[in-house]
Amino acid sequence: MTTPNAPTARLLHHQVDGPLSGTPLLLGPSLGTALSVWDAQTAGLARDHRVVRWDLPGHGGTPAALFPVGGGVAELGREVLRLADALGIERFAYAGISLGGAVGAWLAVHHPDRVTSLALVCSSARFGEPEAWRERAVLVRTEGIGPVADTAGGRWFTADFADSPAARAVLAGLHDVDPHAYASLCDALAAYDLRGELAGITAPTLVVAGRDDPATPVAHARELADTIPGSTLIELPGASHLANVERPTPVTAALCSHFTAATATDDASRHGAGLAVRRTVLGDAHVDRAIARTTPFTAVFQDFITRYAWGEVWTRPGLDHRTRRCLTLTALVARGHDEELAMHLRAALVSGDLTPEDVQEVLLQAAVYCGVPAANAAFAAADRILTEISHSAEEK
Repeated sequence: MTTPNAPTARLLHHQVDGPLSGTPLLLGPSLGTALSVWDAQTAGLARDHRVVRWDLPGHGGTPAALFPVGGGVAELGREVLRLADALGIERFAYAGISLGGAVGAWLAVHHPDRVTSLALVCSSARFGEPEAWRERAVLVRTEGIGPVADTAGGRWFTADFADSPAARAVLAGLHDVDPHAYASLCDALAAYDLRGELAGITAPTLVVAGRDDPATPVAHARELADTIPGSTLIELPGASHLANVERPTPVTAALCSHFTAATATDDASRHGAGLAVRRTVLGDAHVDRAIARTTPFTAVFQDFITRYAWGEVWTRPGLDHRTRRCLTLTALVARGHDEELAMHLRAALVSGDLTPEDVQEVLLQAAVYCGVPAANAAFAAADRILTEISHSAEEK
């Protein structure tokens, strides 16, 4: 279910998706974007979570006046807590992109009793030299949002993706941002430096980085992951600053895995977590067919693999889904499980987690260590699946 924000005074504009009984999950946006920046992830996350997306001041539906003059990331964090309190949410999971991630990190440091788990997407403990942000603030105050909007595509997306419909939609929204609020948030980023406090974060933390991100380079993500105790780092090739827009499937998979694993403490919750990850990895259509074919005799096995394979192993934070896919393909080649291999090949290629070039490298590696005949059959299956995918795309 989707619920717009209630007409209460002076709260961050927000939207609630998912079951009211679901585990609360708050999603924070990047500077210059509205809550719609999370559109590609919302449906997947809202299966099991009560997802609350919110707008920054002067962005989307939040009035610029909600952010005080001279305010910082701490003020944004307090506004998020006010929103959570108004919605009756005591403890919550949190994911944020860039500035939205900074808000989440601040909350995890200063209000650890409220944050159950954390994901930082293309974010940082310090967003570069303060002077660059102050200069941008002056530019926007004097010339408006136009000059920043004209160059945002190069910061937010790779060149191959910048002209896509998804990228154009996000970029178009930047023109609607209040310039004075944007400038004030630039000043807040200039003053933000959480490097000395990261070690105090106790919430299970996932860090996601785009390898082609010029705004928060991979080095920033590695600093977060190296300093936050027990955190997990995922680096996405072919992704820039808004990695969740450019590579929605692997980001959604990583978030679903991270947040469901954090709450899976018994068989029932492990089954729910496993089903969510199974859908993310194999696709809804395949899982729906498998469930429809379940009989009283096979139900116990379906429950077993959902809880054990998907709810305990695939949800573990130590390896990202892309790596797990590569390992799975290799194991299936080695054992000659051709039907399972075809299923996982198709799912990996359709999702975009693996490119044809990735699959080619995995199968070459398998040829060396699993045997040429096994790899030959795998190459034939992959070639057939790539042809099917190509024909399907042409028909659309």
